[in-house]
Amino acid sequence: MTFIYLVSAGPVEEDITESVETDLGRAFGFATRRIDPLEEPAYAYDPRRRQYASSLILGRLMGMIPRDAIRLLALTEKDLFIPVLSFIFGQAQLQGQVAIVSLARLRQEFYGLAPVKSLLRARAGKEAIHEVGHTLGLVHCPDRTCAMSLSTNIRQVDIKRMEFCSSCDILVRESAKMIQKKTAGSDCAEGKR
Repeated sequence: MTFIYLVSAGPVEEDITESVETDLGRAFGFATRRIDPLEEPAYAYDPRRRQYASSLILGRLMGMIPRDAIRLLALTEKDLFIPVLSFIFGQAQLQGQVAIVSLARLRQEFYGLAPVKSLLRARAGKEAIHEVGHTLGLVHCPDRTCAMSLSTNIRQVDIKRMEFCSSCDILVRESAKMIQKKTAGSDCAEGKR
């Protein structure tokens, strides 16, 4: 059996992690597991920007993918960036195995508003599904309500659903079938040794 693994990079609230696990299981049809939390990603901090370089965290994740993982998703409270953008909600290796989602700008508090836990859970789930979708080869979808829609601001996160449009859903199902076939083949090969 193979799993989508979750790990926190620094402390993340338990209920947020549980909610993301449920959302990923529902969206992709794979079971989820967790690995021990990582330390604060101080190595990725850029003092000029006062943000964390997501690519450095993804690099660290590459070295710790469990053997039975189909994907590894990190959650962090840290505000992330890539050099060409002022911030990102998350990043993934396109058709790779690792992804990360930042909760920092998904929180109402970031915008000077009162916290709303249900809204944070929904936003985290949408962005987790989006980033894992990228690892399966999906690109940004023009349907603004699809989970694979590009989000450059929080309103766009709120507009999209936690589900895929019909076109993206077909691609997800095809990719999931290929992963299942591939892992079933490797399980059989290991059993013959």
